Amino acid sequence: MNSSSNKIELIPAIDIIDGKCVRLSKGDYNTKKIYNENPLEVALEFEHHGIKRLHLVDLDGAKAGQIINYKILETIATKTNLCIDFGGGLKSTEDLKIAFESGAQMITGGSIAVKNPDEFTAWIEKYGSEKIILGSDVNNKNIAISGWQETSMLNIFDFLSNYQLKGITKTICTDISKDGMLEGPSIELYKEILSRFPQIYLIASGGVSSIKDIEDLEQAGLPAVIFGKAIYEGKINLKEIERILL
Repeated sequence: MNSSSNKIELIPAIDIIDGKCVRLSKGDYNTKKIYNENPLEVALEFEHHGIKRLHLVDLDGAKAGQIINYKILETIATKTNLCIDFGGGLKSTEDLKIAFESGAQMITGGSIAVKNPDEFTAWIEKYGSEKIILGSDVNNKNIAISGWQETSMLNIFDFLSNYQLKGITKTICTDISKDGMLEGPSIELYKEILSRFPQIYLIASGGVSSIKDIEDLEQAGLPAVIFGKAIYEGKINLKEIERILL
């Protein structure tokens, strides 16, 4: 553990398809595995073990290009005290409104930040950088979009630099090659981002397979980490999470 008092923020993910809690490998919908029919049950379990924050992903929405599972968001927001950041297919101001009205405290925008930067910039200006998180999904240091079905020619560093100028202060960076593979996170990539963008609150995502991975990220100076499959597959248990949170 690092000796500083800055503990890494632990953010479990719940990914939703057809109203159920699922996980994919490398963003491939054909690898879908259902872990729980009831996402609220999962969220309550996280909260019970001291988790304060949740990353909720509408995978149906990511595919459809519009918000779909907002009822699940609403249920979790009203029945827990978790601070929820919500993402997946948010493309319009209307979607954003629905997400916030359904209880999201923050939203994550990825594809839209690439395909419609004017719209995304307008969101940052309207809602502020506390509420808008930049989704930086990468494949070989290039930004990937549309539920990872396309890789753009945009380099991660140019992408972050551009949005930092527009006011972004938080980004979730997922290395697709690692996501859902339980092979460990991209620590070198994250270190490089941290050294170039010390002002950005960098949330690591993808590849976390054990408590040791989380400790390594904390050691590397990461302020926050998202993890999902490791919990659902029993590689990390919630008792261990409780100990880190103490």
